[in-house]
Amino acid sequence: MTARPLVDFALSDSVATIAMDDGKANVMSEAMQRELTAALDRAENAGAVVLLTGRDGIFSGGYDRAMFARSRDEIVRTLRTGGGLVERILGFPRPVVVACNGHAVAQGAFLLLAADVRAGAAGDFRIGLNEVAIGLTIPHYGVELARLRLTPPWFNRATVTGALFGPEDACAAGFLDRLASPAELLEVARAEARLLVGIDPTAHAFTKQRVRRHALAAIREGIESEFAA
Repeated sequence: MTARPLVDFALSDSVATIAMDDGKANVMSEAMQRELTAALDRAENAGAVVLLTGRDGIFSGGYDRAMFARSRDEIVRTLRTGGGLVERILGFPRPVVVACNGHAVAQGAFLLLAADVRAGAAGDFRIGLNEVAIGLTIPHYGVELARLRLTPPWFNRATVTGALFGPEDACAAGFLDRLASPAELLEVARAEARLLVGIDPTAHAFTKQRVRRHALAAIREGIESEFAA
């Protein structure tokens, strides 16, 4: 029996909508991350702006905590894949817009930090990096990504305390750019994506690389040093 896809891909008017749905918390399993990477490849080949989203009430709950009780090889493989995914999004040659449907925790929040424009659903949702609160150390790639995208007053609190924030505080911290009602979120994000279709792709890609060059290099170095074979 073939497992159902974890990621849906739809291309329309130069916008590639990539929707995660594992039926639960959209955990960042190795399989989910590989499907996301493949969907990004399809979007790049089409020259499309990316709109990344989840399911009602949840963008992603991050890594499956049960994964950390499995073999070292599986842990390293999954984390390395996750680091590669956020690096891919951060350096993606076309704009990446996120419609954050609700909760976004740990690796799920790193996907937010790697995107260019982030719209989030208003409501009783939690967003942030809870690694230290559950006994995990944030990987180097996550620290460098948070350093780049979080606002200075929030960077240390978000990383070293494991605090989770409501959507308004998540905007202040730098996880999100704007809020919308859950019913309007996807259309708000689509409008952002359609607007970005019109910008010059070469100027966008080269400027993004210049702006994020140091962070991308630090992320790559962290991945190689922390998750070496």
